[in-house]
Amino acid sequence: MSKGMNKNTSVGVVKLVQGIGLKIDWNTKKNGQLVKAVLVLKNADEAQRFLRDLMTEKEIKEFANRLEAATLLSKDVQYEAIREDTGLSPTTIARIAKWLKGPLGGYRLILNRLSTLPPKSSGRNSKTVSHTTLSKLGKGLRLSS
Repeated sequence: MSKGMNKNTSVGVVKLVQGIGLKIDWNTKKNGQLVKAVLVLKNADEAQRFLRDLMTEKEIKEFANRLEAATLLSKDVQYEAIREDTGLSPTTIARIAKWLKGPLGGYRLILNRLSTLPPKSSGRNSKTVSHTTLSKLGKGLRLSS
């Protein structure tokens, strides 16, 4: 039995996840622009502002839950406990587990770097902006620096 799986893990979920490929073409103009945009962010405030403009509140919560699932999977937490904590489907959790062990290592890289941050550090180099504040601003608006 794989890490995080238990007797209730569906074989169908595992087979579905095994069939997911790495078919993203990072060399397209649009995908390259997205990668460059992430790379030019200088601090947490900029990251929060960009992510809020780029994604809906629901999408931000979804991606935050996926990162939390990866964190929990790396600590051998069972799928059902992860589902209860994050609300993610077993299929999504299984997909994250696959990518966590996969050859690209994106989750492993981020989890390793996050684990080296000083305690209670959120990496914020500038003023703190709550998600609630950003939500109240509305799409496309930004805070003055």
